[in-house]
Amino acid sequence: MKSLEYTRAQALPAILHQRIMVLDGAMGTMIQRFKLSEAQYRGERFKDFGKTPGQLKDVKGNNELLSLTRPDVISSIHERYLAAGADFIETNTFGATSIAQADYDMADLAPEMNLASAQLARAACDKFSTPEKPRFVLGALGPTPKTASISPDVNDPGARNVDFEQLRAAYYAQVEALVQGGADALLVETIFDTLNAKAALFAIDEYFEASGERLPLIISGTVTDASGRILSGQTVTAFWYSVRHARPLAVGLNCALGAALMRPYLQELARVAGDTFISCYPNAGLPNPMSETGFDETPADTSRLLREFAADGLVNIVGGCCGTTPEHIAAIGAVVQGVPVRQTQRAFFYPQAA
Repeated sequence: MKSLEYTRAQALPAILHQRIMVLDGAMGTMIQRFKLSEAQYRGERFKDFGKTPGQLKDVKGNNELLSLTRPDVISSIHERYLAAGADFIETNTFGATSIAQADYDMADLAPEMNLASAQLARAACDKFSTPEKPRFVLGALGPTPKTASISPDVNDPGARNVDFEQLRAAYYAQVEALVQGGADALLVETIFDTLNAKAALFAIDEYFEASGERLPLIISGTVTDASGRILSGQTVTAFWYSVRHARPLAVGLNCALGAALMRPYLQELARVAGDTFISCYPNAGLPNPMSETGFDETPADTSRLLREFAADGLVNIVGGCCGTTPEHIAAIGAVVQGVPVRQTQRAFFYPQAA
């Protein structure tokens, strides 16, 4: 491992033992504010992409493409979150696997998207980092629109539209590009199918073994409703025990629910995962089409709830998911500052470089 990367990797656990760290907020919510057109998503490079007689295939909504066509938009969003006080910036790669990009006929562009996205996040973090407050790039691996555990056909429970090997290969290519682009750590997030996540974790470990580089890892699941289970059926406890072999720096919950509804599941996770740090970045409450962000919680609402989590010793990393903005992140950072950190049973909980 390069010495600089090794220093960054080792710095994270030490900081997390000293204070609560802050993750950034929603990328999609912020992109929507730019009101970009189809032509702006395409840029000059892709203006004729997908051309068929009398029709172009729409790419509007492919946010990962913007790292190639509108890097200024992505960089400005990163910098707004950093100015708000975020310690971690996620790469714009939630849907940057070949599997997800196949929906736009852009599967072959996935490695380039990941590399460019990581480089943009790296440049932003380097711009805002100081010796007293280093900033960290999280290489984000999303769940993909296809699931290995759930049938896409209600009439055929055994049907699958993706297999473990396809997922592993897609995630391996993503990890390789993210690390090459300057990621300090990897984030497997918004997990609603644990088998998909296992493919990502397998690919990550495979890359670590092949490259000799080992970066910290954060794993974040998604409880989809009041059942307290992720979509593929596991309870929070079962989810933790199925991924703990990866020895993550942190494990947590994000998306689907606002903080108020997430609390009992976060308490369960904090109880069973005593040997690692805990992360939490909920949505800004429930969807609300009348709100500017599409969700009902103001920065004051979300930050108040997350401060309660921090004061109760449930979290080490806090931030926001859908509907959250730099204003939410600034408010969250302000209220958790100085709150005693949640202690873990181990000082380090990720594989060390040989």
